[in-house]
Amino acid sequence: MKRICLIISSILCVSIGALAQNVDDALRYSQVFYGGTARFMSMGGAFTSLGGDISSLSQNPAGIGVFRSSEMTVTPQLMYIKTSASFNGISEDYLYNFNLNQAGFVSNVLSSNKTTGLVTFNFGYSFNKTNNLNQSVIIHGKNSESSMADYWSGISDGFYKHELGDNVPDAAIAFDAWVIDTLPGSNTQYGTVYSNYGDNPPSRYGQDVSRLITYDGFTGEHAISFGGNYSNKIYFGGTFGISQLRYSSYYQHTESTNLALPSAFKNFTYVDYFENTGTGYGFKLGAIYKPVETVRIGVAFHSPTWYYINAYFYDNITSNFTDGGHYEYSNNPMRYEYGLATPFRFLTGVGIQIKKVALLSFDYEFADYSSAHFYQTGDGYNYTEKNNNIRNSLKSTSNFRAGGEYRLKNVYFRGGYGYYGKAFKPGEDNADLDYTSFSAGTGFRERNISIDFGYTHYSYSQKYYLYPLDSSYDPALANLSTNQNMFTLTFGYRFGY
Repeated sequence: MKRICLIISSILCVSIGALAQNVDDALRYSQVFYGGTARFMSMGGAFTSLGGDISSLSQNPAGIGVFRSSEMTVTPQLMYIKTSASFNGISEDYLYNFNLNQAGFVSNVLSSNKTTGLVTFNFGYSFNKTNNLNQSVIIHGKNSESSMADYWSGISDGFYKHELGDNVPDAAIAFDAWVIDTLPGSNTQYGTVYSNYGDNPPSRYGQDVSRLITYDGFTGEHAISFGGNYSNKIYFGGTFGISQLRYSSYYQHTESTNLALPSAFKNFTYVDYFENTGTGYGFKLGAIYKPVETVRIGVAFHSPTWYYINAYFYDNITSNFTDGGHYEYSNNPMRYEYGLATPFRFLTGVGIQIKKVALLSFDYEFADYSSAHFYQTGDGYNYTEKNNNIRNSLKSTSNFRAGGEYRLKNVYFRGGYGYYGKAFKPGEDNADLDYTSFSAGTGFRERNISIDFGYTHYSYSQKYYLYPLDSSYDPALANLSTNQNMFTLTFGYRFGY
């Protein structure tokens, strides 16, 4: 039964804290993939025990103690991202992204010819990308089992139509656009255009579904570090990190049908957009011990990063009917703030020097993602339920990295591997989500200048649900496979060589 043509102006006064933050947000901003120089990237980022690279300021700050002279580097990067989506068919999309992956310097404050005591002391700064969040996805196919309208009708059940805007604002504009409506004889139960709002059950599906998704942003750290060399045996350092977070998520969901439905429905398009910008603070401590000339052992501790995040959100819907009906509605855009504390990290590694011609390094990293948590920043919102969801969904992980370098006079050849473990607990939708990287590169050094090139390939697969549904429907599930290809080029200059 079509409702009385009464348009409700929905004012978005839903509880702010319930709008966006979830387990995926906490994990996204907590994961670290250690971007840096081309040398660092091509050796898999396995530098916990090596140091001597400006990127290590964000990994093991003791690496700054290995420097014996002042140095500066800058690293532009080109990223090519390809994502394949399986949803009753295969769709592919790709994205190019050019960015600054690293820039920094190390200044040699104290240098002596002593072999015991404090041999060198250095100060340094580096900006290092810690996660590139850019991605473009196209999901397309026919859906014969459900609709996003079923999700809206489900979350609307139990509310009167004038209560929708305060409790389920996305469903409220779907109601205004005639995508859902109350069932015959009910004021708090809802049906969709596919069943003529309950007048002609069961629902008739088979509609074309298209979702265009664009993610844009990054996390990065401004690492301000100090460290030194004690007796050529112990290297130590500390980093104060100022982290940046920039992220936006946009998706456009369209459903259209050629069936002659009694509701005269033709198509609808729903747009959802949010962006986060934030600044966080944390510190890192590290040490490298050289028991013999050919071996180095590194350890590092990363405190949580405490983020203060500003968020912006809007959504809108447009619907069209074969009888000429055309409707456009949107919720009022909203801005709000919240806090996020990421997990602490523990890193250890072993490096082996083979004469002066080769290096091998191996890293282990521990991070407990279940310890990430949201906190309120003055609005009084209670995050207990959301933080319980994080603890119940995420777990600790082990990450492994390995790298090698071979020197042939002034030319260097490098390779690396990385594995970033599963962060979701068994039984969760993406319990099998992990990340694998392979890398290679080369470099040239001549006295005080260096040029390095690196290539890194990341791959991972995940499940993506277009909308949540109860168990009476088959899940609207797409399987995404993503390949990231990163090309980095570093220019370096060494002072006082």
